Amino acid sequence: MKTKLPLTLAAGDYESIRALKDGTVKPDGIELTILTDMTPEVRHARMLRGRQFDVAELSMSNYLVAKDHGLPFIAIPVFLHRRFRHGFVFVNTTKGIAKATDLIGKNVGVGSYHATANLWMRGILEHEFNLPHKQIHWFKQEEEKIPWQAPPGLSIQKIPAGKNIVDMLLADELDAVIDPEVIRPVATKDPRVRRLFPNYRDLEIDYFKRTGIFPIMHTTAIKQEIVDKYPWVPASLMQAFEKSKKIAYKRMENPRIVPLVWFRSFVEEQEEIFGSDPWVYGLDAANRKNLETLMQYSHEQGLISRKMALEEFFIDTTARPTSPAAVSSAGTTPARHST
Repeated sequence: MKTKLPLTLAAGDYESIRALKDGTVKPDGIELTILTDMTPEVRHARMLRGRQFDVAELSMSNYLVAKDHGLPFIAIPVFLHRRFRHGFVFVNTTKGIAKATDLIGKNVGVGSYHATANLWMRGILEHEFNLPHKQIHWFKQEEEKIPWQAPPGLSIQKIPAGKNIVDMLLADELDAVIDPEVIRPVATKDPRVRRLFPNYRDLEIDYFKRTGIFPIMHTTAIKQEIVDKYPWVPASLMQAFEKSKKIAYKRMENPRIVPLVWFRSFVEEQEEIFGSDPWVYGLDAANRKNLETLMQYSHEQGLISRKMALEEFFIDTTARPTSPAAVSSAGTTPARHST
């Protein structure tokens, strides 16, 4: 009996990987240990700074920066997390901010400047709402996961230790906040804070219909040395992720699964707008446009030094063997895995 290759995968606890996590789907030739017990921030930091996992769901923005710095990762085009971002710009209601251009010259807080959610929203504000990112005074709460020098002309500073951007928004020290999640005052309906775009859902649907972009937040990165030793691993993982996602879609056909009153109608509306596979993997035309747009924003905003071909970031899994047996039959003996 051949020994399978042990790999660790750190990812969010998504329905799309449930079948992988419970063992219903097993990647060929791989014994996969899946870790879902950490926040995205912790997972991204542990992978980028310490390379602590063999495979990890990783911030797309941070991955672009990592590749620009020559860090030894390569990704498969498996995008476990996507989210529209128009609903995640929050403004202080006493500041008279009614439209995006009212933020020109204002103080805006972010957790991390590199965060994919914030990168997408800065790009959307600039290209869709005529709000140049360099005409805002940025205040960030966290250090970036990869060391970075802000480009000339960008006004950005770290907030004082012990403070956080949400409290500063409530205290009138910031005019607005962009955050990957719904911030506490909005969740609790605090009258001091509201969304910049109350009709965000309509804007997001319109944005998708015009651009075809359902913003990619995260990709799936593999340590380079694993791919070098085991060239079949990317394709094996890709196939397993795809099988698991299809099982998730099938499971979601049962309206009893999710405690939402009109869940089935939401699914039908989603299919009408996005088709049968909104979380499509691979590098089809739509995903290429998605990723190239994000790369454009990253370059414009000074996060990466140059635009690169997507082939520098992603493995073509269709041109690779899918199992150790396929490699062996081709005359190549896989090296032993070391941890």
